[in-house]
Amino acid sequence: MIDRPIETAELQRALRRSRVVALLGPRQSGKTTLARQLVKPTSPNYFDLEDPQSLARLAEPALALKPLRGLVVIDEIQRKPDLFPLLRVLADRKPLPARFLVLGSSAPELLRQSSESLAGRLETVQLDGLRLVDVGLKNQPRHWLRGGFPLSYTARSNVDSLRWRKQFLLTLLERDLPQLGFTIPAASLLRFWTMLAHYHGQLWNAAELARSLAVNEVTTRRYLDVLTDALMIRQLQPWHENVAKRQVKSPKIYLRDSGLLHALLDIPDQLRLQLHPKVGASWEGYALEETLKHFSPDNAYFWATQNQAELDLLFTHNGKRLGFEFKRSDAPTLTPSMRIALSDLKLDSLTVIYPGDRTYPLAPHITAQPLSYLLGTQR
Repeated sequence: MIDRPIETAELQRALRRSRVVALLGPRQSGKTTLARQLVKPTSPNYFDLEDPQSLARLAEPALALKPLRGLVVIDEIQRKPDLFPLLRVLADRKPLPARFLVLGSSAPELLRQSSESLAGRLETVQLDGLRLVDVGLKNQPRHWLRGGFPLSYTARSNVDSLRWRKQFLLTLLERDLPQLGFTIPAASLLRFWTMLAHYHGQLWNAAELARSLAVNEVTTRRYLDVLTDALMIRQLQPWHENVAKRQVKSPKIYLRDSGLLHALLDIPDQLRLQLHPKVGASWEGYALEETLKHFSPDNAYFWATQNQAELDLLFTHNGKRLGFEFKRSDAPTLTPSMRIALSDLKLDSLTVIYPGDRTYPLAPHITAQPLSYLLGTQR
């Protein structure tokens, strides 16, 4: 098992602050493993809603949960949304005998269910796959190729890892999404997801995808939202600054896990990855996700104008407006677009992240930094 000290510490802080904490993340991202470090699965305080025994224990939920003391874990909470009103009642007791950690694999749906019942009582913690700091810089090529799902990353070989990821895709489409209430045919959604892999890092174009799939634009939008709700796709929204330029208004689309991207593109190893036409887009998306995991901003955006000025990533951190560009290049150089973004967006700094090993300035407030700098900077 790979230690995840950042996520563990963040979860423990949330549990000290809040009466109910939701640990949200994609399936197989390690939520259950992390929760079981806090409460043993054999404990009466642990409920797995995919386990018939746990479901039987919760046949009368008030009788099962009310007597418990300490930390109570409920895994796959989205399977019993009727528990949320009861959790509100239990979380309002004084003195408080128990706190609750609920785990969910469909963040938007879970938040919709809990927003009314647990308003002011619920704190959410996002758990993505393994981050670069968890596996170490020397393992960065493997991490990029295989992605952050623990069972994919730790597989014995690239062949086994790719087989696991392809099986994960099928299981998600054929079993998990229908259980969450999505009724889209698995074959149609897999075809859409595969096509989306070829648009990784590009602007969303519903019309083009609709033509390729022979469906209407509303259908493609629904497919995109389903995969976004399942935490497989990131829709990076555009930032609209009050500048005298025509700005792009469509989101950019990223597959959140590089390993799943490579499985959909049928890339089995590092050599094929380096030769693939999407290698640049893959690395840029990988670096973007690592940056977001590191800083954990409340909101993140990209910026682009119709005259080709653009910025890959923009967010506010510790009161400062930060910009990022991601370049798969030996030695990135200053571009006019960087100067425009720094000036028009009033950035405090612009960092160009690249797969190198040294830091150097490009201009005042613009710096080239290797991806490894994320391992040593403070959040």
